[in-house]
Amino acid sequence: MARTESNAVELGTIAPDFALPDPSTGRSVSLDDFPDARGYCIAFICNHCPFVQLIRHEFARFGRAYSDQGLAVIAINSNDAKNFPEDSPEKMRDEARRFGYTFPYLFDETQEVARAYQAACTPDFFLFDADRRLVYHGQFDDARPGSDIPVTGQDLRAAADALLEGRPVPAEQRPSLGCNIKWKEGA
Repeated sequence: MARTESNAVELGTIAPDFALPDPSTGRSVSLDDFPDARGYCIAFICNHCPFVQLIRHEFARFGRAYSDQGLAVIAINSNDAKNFPEDSPEKMRDEARRFGYTFPYLFDETQEVARAYQAACTPDFFLFDADRRLVYHGQFDDARPGSDIPVTGQDLRAAADALLEGRPVPAEQRPSLGCNIKWKEGA
């Protein structure tokens, strides 16, 4: 597995809009589908990455807990499904059901959304305020495959808590680390 850090993206950056299909529901989802959101958590994930596999249970819990507090949680898979069939829309639907994703898990077949967000790895977390301005771009927590560090989501939770409570988001933001996005040939 290639260990890739998330790219540096300037805080305050406006969330690029998108309309992507959700294989679980068959409908297209965009940021505009959450007009009353108190913030937006956009997570680039996939099925086969060991870094994502390590956190997926806790990320599902995060999604349920923070969606209930008004945070729009959206996961996006931008991997090349032709060369990585375990990341196909059909397998995404199974993954969402198996791990209890109550949030949309969208397929970015063209990889245009990943490029617009400057996503580099899975997982790669972006937290935006209600005005869609980036307030956090960093890791879920310190856990890594093969480490004995428990998966808690403490970094993303601290940022989301601060956002939802109207406090400044912690200035220290450690890059996410994971597998590189599996770009299509020539991308």
